Amino acid sequence: MAPGLLWLLGLYGLPLLALVPLSLSQPLSRFGLETVFSGRVANYLEVLQAYGPILGRSLGYAVVATALGLLLAYPLAFAIRFRGGRWQPLLIGLVVLPSLSSYLVRAIAWTSLLGDGGPVLGLVAALGLTGPLDALGVLRDGRLLNTATAVILGLTNNLLPFLVLPLVVAMERIDPRLLEAAADLHAGPWRCFARVVWPLSRPGLAAGILLSLIPAAGDVVNPLFLGGPNERMIANTIENLLLVQMQAPRAAALTLVLMALITLAVLLQLRGRGLEELPLP
Repeated sequence: MAPGLLWLLGLYGLPLLALVPLSLSQPLSRFGLETVFSGRVANYLEVLQAYGPILGRSLGYAVVATALGLLLAYPLAFAIRFRGGRWQPLLIGLVVLPSLSSYLVRAIAWTSLLGDGGPVLGLVAALGLTGPLDALGVLRDGRLLNTATAVILGLTNNLLPFLVLPLVVAMERIDPRLLEAAADLHAGPWRCFARVVWPLSRPGLAAGILLSLIPAAGDVVNPLFLGGPNERMIANTIENLLLVQMQAPRAAALTLVLMALITLAVLLQLRGRGLEELPLP
């Protein structure tokens, strides 16, 4: 593992450590990125006060997109594993296929689908759902673009393969005879899922949540193309602080806060891995 660990240390660990003194510095001027180290801890307090709501919004979008993705990924992974048969490699390939195109191109494609004259709004209008969806906050003045809904849909689309593939791998370890035995014991589909598929697929679920939640929280492209100013996420704020406001210390402090929250989520997930082998009541 030494070559891989050295690679990660050199290209990931050291640049991340370099953010620590930068986050405790202060800029020399408003028109450049030059800084001087001063041990200024106030940078962290200032970014939390100024951008705490945006950080909460980013984490909220990531959680909702991951939850929506799981609603799609579980039945899809189950169908691929237990109903795919000889078509299983092709079905997995179709799940991965959209990821082979540019992330930017996929976001732009969603603008066409969700635009004012696009097929999604046309279907909503034909079904007479514009008013109810407006009342629920899914639409805004009859529009989908520049809304939280559009951002979450874009995130869900991009994260779906990261949820499906770990679940398929976990379900590969489930012996189909267990499902047959559950059916022989008069377990219906939902009870079979709750007592057989769910507990045995939890390792894949844990991996899928981490693989989707982390990139979703730091997404830049979907809020930029599918959301408006009120839907910007924390990565857009960091970009603005660094490239527009020339506030490198604040950008570094906000980055480390985000990294700390993500690391905490990973540690909690790893700590909970010990619960996976406990029998269900």
